[in-house]
Formats: sequence, C-alpha cells, structure tokens
Amino acid sequence: MTVSSIQHVVIVGGGTAGWLSACLLAAKLPSLSITLVEAPDIPTVGVGEGSWPTLRETLSDIGISEAEFLLECDASFKQGSRFDGWVDGSEEDSYLHPFTAPPPEDMRGFLSAWQEKDGDNCFATAMTPQAQVCKNHLAPRQKSMPDYAGALNYGYHLDAGKFVTLLTKHGMEHLDVVRVADQVTDVTIGSNGDIEALQLRDNPALTGDFFLDCTGHAAALIGRLCENNWIDRSDVSFNDRALAVQLPVSSNSAIASQTIGTAHEAGWLWDIALPTRRGIGCVYSSRFMDDERAEQVLKGYLGQQFPDANLAEVSPRKLSFSTGHREKFWVRNCVSIGLSAGFIEPLEASAIVLIELSLKALADNFPASCATMDIHAARFNDLFRYKWDRIVDFLKLHYVLSNRMEPYWQAHRAPETIPARLSEQLSLWREQPPSTWDFPQIDEIFSAPSQQYVLYGMGFPLPMATHEDTDEASVSLLEINKRARTLAAALPSNRDYLAAIAAKEA
Repeated sequence: MTVSSIQHVVIVGGGTAGWLSACLLAAKLPSLSITLVEAPDIPTVGVGEGSWPTLRETLSDIGISEAEFLLECDASFKQGSRFDGWVDGSEEDSYLHPFTAPPPEDMRGFLSAWQEKDGDNCFATAMTPQAQVCKNHLAPRQKSMPDYAGALNYGYHLDAGKFVTLLTKHGMEHLDVVRVADQVTDVTIGSNGDIEALQLRDNPALTGDFFLDCTGHAAALIGRLCENNWIDRSDVSFNDRALAVQLPVSSNSAIASQTIGTAHEAGWLWDIALPTRRGIGCVYSSRFMDDERAEQVLKGYLGQQFPDANLAEVSPRKLSFSTGHREKFWVRNCVSIGLSAGFIEPLEASAIVLIELSLKALADNFPASCATMDIHAARFNDLFRYKWDRIVDFLKLHYVLSNRMEPYWQAHRAPETIPARLSEQLSLWREQPPSTWDFPQIDEIFSAPSQQYVLYGMGFPLPMATHEDTDEASVSLLEINKRARTLAAALPSNRDYLAAIAAKEA
C-alpha cells in the first residue's frame, strides 16, 4: 500500500454527526476528497441542543465566525447546567455545574476554607464567578472580544436543525464537500472485510477508501461489518424515553445562561433557552413511568413556566432510544460517529462533544495507508471505550447521590446498578477530593472539576483529611467573590449581547 492509498472518504448520513464530520475533516485534512450521502426523504434525529465549550474550537477550525453561528442557529451561550430537585426535591434544592473550573490549587485547602469561612455560599458560587454570572443571565464575553474568546468558559445552546443547515451550506460552498442526495440500498463488502462500495437507489454505486457511519440508531454500515457489537447499559442508566416540545418566548424575556434540569419522580426535565423559544422535554424510564404520566409531568412543568399558554394545543414529540454503545467503534475501514456509536440519555449534553472528540482523534491520527488501519482502529476503540465508561459513571453520579425516595431513585442507588469503578471512587472521595489522578486521560469529557461540582453541589461529605492552613485558599475565595462582582457589572445580558450582534450584522 502507498501513502496515498486513502484519498476518498465517504460519509453516510447527514444531521449534526454527518455534517460536522464532513466539515471538520475537510478543513483539517484538505487533501482528502469528502463525499456525504444523505437520504432526502428521511428526517434526521437531532442529537440535542446543548454543547460543551469544545464546540468553539471546532467552529473555529471549520472556519465559521461566531456571529454567523449565533445568528444562523438561533443560538445562545451555555455556561453550565443547573440541577433543581435532584437531592431531595425541596424548593431550595438546586446546584450548578459551571464550565469554569475552580482555581488549580489543591482542592483540599479550598474545601477547608469554604467550610470554615464561606459556608453560606454554595460550592459553585464559592469556587467560580460564573455562578453569579449565570444567576444574572449574563453573557460570558463582551462584544469587543475576538471570536470564541471569553471572560469565562462557555459553550452554546442552539437550534440543531438550523445548525445542520449552516454546516451543509458551509461544507459545500467553502470546503468542497460533495453532497449526494440519495438512499443507500446495499453495502458491498470486499473479500478482506472492508467496505468497497455503496449501492444507491437513484445513482451509480459509490466507491470509497474510508467510510464514516453517521446513520444514527440504524448503524447501516457498522452494523453490517460487525454483528453483536452492542453493549447495553440500561442496567446502569434507566432512562429510555423523552417527550419534547418547543414554545416561543417574547423578544424581551431573559435568556438563561445554563441548561436547567429539574428532577421528577421517574427522571428529569430539560429546559433550554434560545433567543426565540425554549426547548423543554421530559426524560423518563419506561420501567417506572408510562407515557401518559410523563405527559402529565411535562405539562405540569409547562403550566408553571408558561401560565398563559394553551397547553391543550401542545403536542409533545415522543422519542425512544436504546441505552448503550458499540463494543467497537472502528471496524475495518469504517468508523461510527454520533448515534451510530451509542447514546446514554441527554443529561450533561455528551452527544455533540463525543462527535467532536471522535473526529479530533480521527483527524489527528488519520491513517495514511491501509497498512496501519488495524493499529489505528485498536487505539481508537480502546480510547472511546474508556470515554463511554466515564460518561456512564459521571451520569450515574447524579443519581446515586440523591436522597429522593421514589422507586426510580431508590433503584438508582441499588449497589448492583452502580459501576464498580464509580463505587471505588466514591470510597476514595470520602478521603480525598477528585483530582487528575482519577482522570488522567487527555481530553477527559468530565474531568475532576466536573466531579467536584456535582459531589459538593449535592452535599457529598467533605474529605475526612483537610488542610489546617487555609489562609492562601481563603484569599483566593475572596478574589473569586471580587471578580464575580466585577464581571456582574461589566458583562452584558445574554439578550442584549445577541441583539447587538444582530443589529451589527443587519
């Protein structure tokens, strides 16, 4: 095989996974020829409307300006996630998982200082000014800052359908991605087990050197290459249903700076604010709640949030999903990206970031020839099995710390449903806070600070061994409080920021 063996990449499936793949590979590996095949008569399933801060680098790499993205995708800023009712369901039960990490010093000193001198503030408020910024519905940046830079770390809330439209246009007009509007009817497998060609409904067969499966739950390519390649995680993560609605908002309403997740008797509700609407959904487990009750829970929440809305006219979209992931994500000359690789409920918005991390790993280590394909595949599979295991652990953490007494929540705390590694970590974290020793990989999705925000936000006991000398940490906490006041005075509201860039671009 020669170095130029892999020249043509074929992506099957559009949506967020397909078009992010096409744009990012075309931008980072311009020598490749990229063709995307998507069926014009099959609607795509959105992977969510919340991103992690990684999307800023992705958009920059693709070559899309931040203003264009915000305006074209009806997007707003996301600075974290707020969890209401997850500990005991009381009115004051609320904590924040922000995107800006605590100071990098030893967390044990900060926990001691927080306990001794700043106990009136919740953990996130004590550790980062982002908590106050979120409370005041403020943007994480000023208009004068360069694209994708901010005073605080941030991601986005976005309209997934409009995002795909933007990526499609940009990929075809600026990155030379070739789009084929057709349906794949069959897959030709060579004698060596590689995909050789795709049989199309209305066009000649399409050959390629390398294939990305972005066909969602259908897994139309990876499923042909490797049978019995699915790991069911529903024994740990129970949710498998969702009801989703979108309701318009007035042009002067506040735009929340964080996703809001509100716990209910058998799951939770998401609430995502965009400039023109709010996306709201009820996530639940069919083992503990039927569809009729889920709709009652959803409409009960909508009635609180939109007291003047005619809820009789609201018809939720029902979504069902399998909970799990592939055992192997890269098989022969095919990689599964997005929902074809797996899905573990929408909590903490891991879907888009997994697409991004998969593409980053692929682009940075793209095989120059078929000779090293199996080596790359083995490394990729090991890495992403680790990442999926860590996602399962982190999402489970939100449930095992709860004190709620409904059967659903009690089942989540049953020892046999808790992954062994998470159980061990919880034992360690009673003696020492989460650290990089617990999460040593590059590009950890949920690193030690994320674990800390959930643990101490939900009232997990502080480590038994704490620092006696808290002076330095106390000074740092005072500086955080001071910076919070400074940012609260300097940053515009989300609504004002987005209105200003819309006026500028008009």
